[in-house]
Amino acid sequence: MLIRRDASLLLVVDLQEKLLPAIFEGERVIRNSVRLLQGAQQLGVPSFIAEHCASSIGPAVPEIRNATTIETAADPTVSPIFFAKTHFSCAAEPGVLDLLRATGRQQIVLVGTECHVCVLQTAFGLQEAGFDVFLAADATSSRTPENHQAGVERMRAGGIHVAGTEMVIFEWLHRAATDEFRALLPLVR
Repeated sequence: MLIRRDASLLLVVDLQEKLLPAIFEGERVIRNSVRLLQGAQQLGVPSFIAEHCASSIGPAVPEIRNATTIETAADPTVSPIFFAKTHFSCAAEPGVLDLLRATGRQQIVLVGTECHVCVLQTAFGLQEAGFDVFLAADATSSRTPENHQAGVERMRAGGIHVAGTEMVIFEWLHRAATDEFRALLPLVR
């Protein structure tokens, strides 16, 4: 099953100021999440950004907030929607499933932290709600590499589709030799 830009959305989970310094390879997670946010915005893929207990953990890191202000979007009105949560799973937070369903899209590309807690519980909650969930494994992590690996393995075993950042971008693009491809090429170089 390929990820289609007209059928998918991007969900960024808990890439927050006080949490990221403790995350294994946090810079990789931020870099790849930014690439996906920028690609999504340029291709008109709706994006959502969750902030878990922001009064304690802080808001989304500046790189995530700034990634959504690019001017080259195909549709400049497509800006990410931020939402607060206290549940580990975004799917358990009141109103979030309705928010995601309102897009009319069935596929969800999932990134964020921590892989073995909030990302995992979100993935399974979304799957239970009927969505096709794709984990961009190189845009997620945990405080330890062991917990990141355990989270990815458990999601894969549970039927979550595991992908990488470039896989998502190239599947959204679907073909080369287009203006969109040329515009997104810097994201995959």
